[in-house]
Amino acid sequence: MKIKIKNKSIGKGFPCFIIAEAGVNHNGDFNLAKKLIDRAKEAGVDAVKFQTFKAENIVTLEAQQAKYQTKNIGKKESQYAMLKRLELPYPAFRKLKEYCDQKGIIFLSTPHSSREDVDLISKLCPAIKVGSGDLTNLPTLEYMAKKQLPIILATGMANLEEVREAVKVIFPINKKLILLHCTTSYPTPLNEVNLKAMLTIKKEFNLPVGYSDHTEGIDVSLAAVAMGACVIEKHFTLDRKLPGPDHKASLEPKELREMVEGIRNIEMALGDGVKKPTPSEMETAKVARKSIIAGQDIKKGTKIKEEMVAIKRPGTGIQPKYFEKIIGKIAKRDIKKDKLLTWQAI
Repeated sequence: MKIKIKNKSIGKGFPCFIIAEAGVNHNGDFNLAKKLIDRAKEAGVDAVKFQTFKAENIVTLEAQQAKYQTKNIGKKESQYAMLKRLELPYPAFRKLKEYCDQKGIIFLSTPHSSREDVDLISKLCPAIKVGSGDLTNLPTLEYMAKKQLPIILATGMANLEEVREAVKVIFPINKKLILLHCTTSYPTPLNEVNLKAMLTIKKEFNLPVGYSDHTEGIDVSLAAVAMGACVIEKHFTLDRKLPGPDHKASLEPKELREMVEGIRNIEMALGDGVKKPTPSEMETAKVARKSIIAGQDIKKGTKIKEEMVAIKRPGTGIQPKYFEKIIGKIAKRDIKKDKLLTWQAI
């Protein structure tokens, strides 16, 4: 199954679609958001993604932070207060989209619960990325599906039945669906990654799958690609020391570039799956494989016996698998010791 996002094809046989998740790492600063786009482009990713929301539309005034948010920010406050600082106004997203177009990178942003957010993003983006927090928000998933844009759905915090419920809402309306395995913990400890669950999702739904990575470093993203991920999403920042909830679990620009290079190297190494010798191996085989040779001088007219021949390198003569066919043949000419036997000579 192939899904197209702008000029990129996603699915089996196509390069992994790499999303640099800028998220809210702009800290509410439009100029910082533009710098994140610059660094994402330099790293070679396919798309850079932000988050579109109005704090009052997604959280109550009293809602508490997640534990990781309190830890990463270094203070306890309401979710509303935290998110309000991280907002960008709607016009900013239009400008960021235009800036991405100028830079030649795909612009994405995750709309949150508000249909207003969905309406805006569906006009600006070639796909809708749905955060794990909205996996069980079935009315909004249905609304998103009706936009008929490709949907990339993260599945953090969910069991398979909850993923199934979301797919049942989206798929009858919109079959352009990609599922991302995810662990919603920032950073995710390695013993909670459960990367094999990505394969479970793929087998269950027969849809393109990927991985939204919140671990430290790039190892797990590389492993996911080796296991068949069609999409990788990874948080990044200009500096992990910046204040904010997600910086500490994000890659810095140099690391993002290393991840992209690693993914492309893995894709090259994976190949097409056909077991066959490569051109370089064909050359090596001439030296490393073995042939049937004369173990002694063999006179013309001699019936070849087993003790007269041996098996040695190089591999440019008669292959050893024909050994039994050689025995009993008559030499048509003199064959010197240690010379390759040829079919013309016997």
